[in-house]
Amino acid sequence: MTNSSTPIDPSPSAGFTDIRRGSWLERQLPPGALPYARLARWDRPIGWWLLLLPCWWSTALAADGLPNIGLMILYWIGAVAMRGAGCTLNDIIDRKIDAAVERTRVRPIPAGEVSVVQAVLFMAAQLVVGAVVLFSLKPQVFGLGFAVLVLIATYPFMKRITFWPQLFLGLNFNWGALIGWVAVTGHLAAPAIFLYLAGIAWTLGYDTIYAHQDKLDDVKIGVKSTALRFGDASKRWVGGFYLATLVALGLALAIAHAAPIAIIPLVLVAGHFLWQVVFWRMDDPADCLVRFKSNRSAGLLIFVACLVARWPG
Repeated sequence: MTNSSTPIDPSPSAGFTDIRRGSWLERQLPPGALPYARLARWDRPIGWWLLLLPCWWSTALAADGLPNIGLMILYWIGAVAMRGAGCTLNDIIDRKIDAAVERTRVRPIPAGEVSVVQAVLFMAAQLVVGAVVLFSLKPQVFGLGFAVLVLIATYPFMKRITFWPQLFLGLNFNWGALIGWVAVTGHLAAPAIFLYLAGIAWTLGYDTIYAHQDKLDDVKIGVKSTALRFGDASKRWVGGFYLATLVALGLALAIAHAAPIAIIPLVLVAGHFLWQVVFWRMDDPADCLVRFKSNRSAGLLIFVACLVARWPG
């Protein structure tokens, strides 16, 4: 295993990596800020999209008419900050593992571009931004906002003790479905619970696809994932998770008395999920990444379903 304090060659020729070259970060940011931007994954917006969208779902479904644009902007700021803080924490804890995995070995900490102390300070700054967003919402949200910190703190350890770290990611990433509803209505309700369950099932699907990128390295270094748990049966499992997502979404919309037109974007979501599963090449890391990233489109379609649910029938 590569020592995490030893700089390694971060060049594009290093192999399959999740560090994007030639991104807007390299063009716009000073060199000293670039490693921190990469630590927060600002060059890879899919992560904050997947964190943000459940917030938007519940905000739209709970609204009496159009959703509050101010809330949606606050959630975007919070999603970028909290996703960045979570990635930073994950990279601090996983720095030795990342150094041994081809896709992650050129991340800022194992590459020696950012020290652990610097990463901790950067994480704290992002948490402050998240706290500012939280305290800009209704007081009823505060308890939920602090409760999720327990999930955020424990998630990076799950791959060491269970084959289901994707489940714990789902518990984290979809918490916004609860927060968004309470921020609008002041209380939890059944539609928000079903949106949360739908998001968890959705995450189990897309992150199992994502985990197939690293399955060979994961076996070598002894960490676990649903990709390893399901193996060749992963397509069936992912298909099952996506079906559960659709069922839970349907229940959320039905309980919220959604307008019938909401079924149209849900049908499109079902078609998108079918495309992912049928054409997914499990042993092709590049294809896994394409399928994973395509879930932004699926999440936006779900948002459209929640948005039009409030149209007059």
